Amino acid sequence: MKKASLSVHAGTRRDTISGGINTPIVTSSAFDYLDQPEVRYPRYFNLSNQQAVVDKICALETAEDGMLFSSGMAAITAIFSSELKSGDHAVLLAGLYGGTHDWAIHEFANRGIEVDFVAPDTQAIEHACRDNTRLIYIESPTNPLLRIVDIKAVAEIARARGITTAIDNTFASPILQNPIRLGFDYVMHSATKYLGGHSDLCCGIVVASNKRITRLRPTAVRYGGSVNAQTAALLERSLKTLALRIERASENALLIATALADSDGISQVFYPGLKSDPQYAVAARQMSAFGGMLSFELAAAIDPVAYQRRLKLIAPAVSLGGVESTICQPVATSHQKMPDADRQQLGIGPSLLRLSTGIEDAGDLIEDLQQALGD
Repeated sequence: MKKASLSVHAGTRRDTISGGINTPIVTSSAFDYLDQPEVRYPRYFNLSNQQAVVDKICALETAEDGMLFSSGMAAITAIFSSELKSGDHAVLLAGLYGGTHDWAIHEFANRGIEVDFVAPDTQAIEHACRDNTRLIYIESPTNPLLRIVDIKAVAEIARARGITTAIDNTFASPILQNPIRLGFDYVMHSATKYLGGHSDLCCGIVVASNKRITRLRPTAVRYGGSVNAQTAALLERSLKTLALRIERASENALLIATALADSDGISQVFYPGLKSDPQYAVAARQMSAFGGMLSFELAAAIDPVAYQRRLKLIAPAVSLGGVESTICQPVATSHQKMPDADRQQLGIGPSLLRLSTGIEDAGDLIEDLQQALGD
């Protein structure tokens, strides 16, 4: 089946008692164990509502198995904690999501793990690898500057050295990009974002091979970051419209990025779908479209907070990936915990705004963004 069909049908567990076509919500936290092949318990990540979501994402990502978590950070830290030990070395991108960066600079040191933060560039990643490197962790597109990493090239570098690879695929979603097909080991999503898609859930997911998930599971169970049945059921419902939402958001983002690139009050637009973007060719090769996220730099004379307050349709808000368009200032939100020197080195300054394009009419969104400039 194509991805639009998989989004609707994969993973569904029909209700054999009532005949309902949706996966029934099983709210029990206590399960009979005497006549079951395995002991079921919410913290063990093996409930039917959890597994329905995992099966759907595995189908979309071409993965064998996965685990559903209570947040994106719970998913990320499960990968780090299961793949790295004292004396190991990890290579991470310098421009990762701020929460990931914050965890790495504090927790790796506590655990005796060395880390290098490198530019989103294949050569930089390769040069950072050492004999004790055990993990390469990337984003593509990156948050918030939408930089593109050649996923296949990084996978080949890692495979030649026996290094495990993991990627945060949140911005692209499984609709637009499948890193496992390109050679990556782990694919992680903050399901709070596009997978949930309605700004009302907090969850994360990791998918990989059976062998990798078997390795990951004991660590995840010990940390206890599982999801209840109601959240899992809402996520499964939301995933049925994932392909439609991603398609519309991507179309809107390209129209908006093109319009903003011609606006006097905008000094720079970051969007890999613009043919003027230096990484357009790589993005076009590994993505089927360019996604609903973009960032732009306001002209120096425009106050970013005042600009956001002048918006009438687009909401200044934390998070992203909802059906409604939202905007934020990364220095005050997603990358607030990142040291100022690191932000400056990456080019994340006060005038940078990150836009999560929803499914509204593109013309209405463009008009709102331009009126706030005073155009």
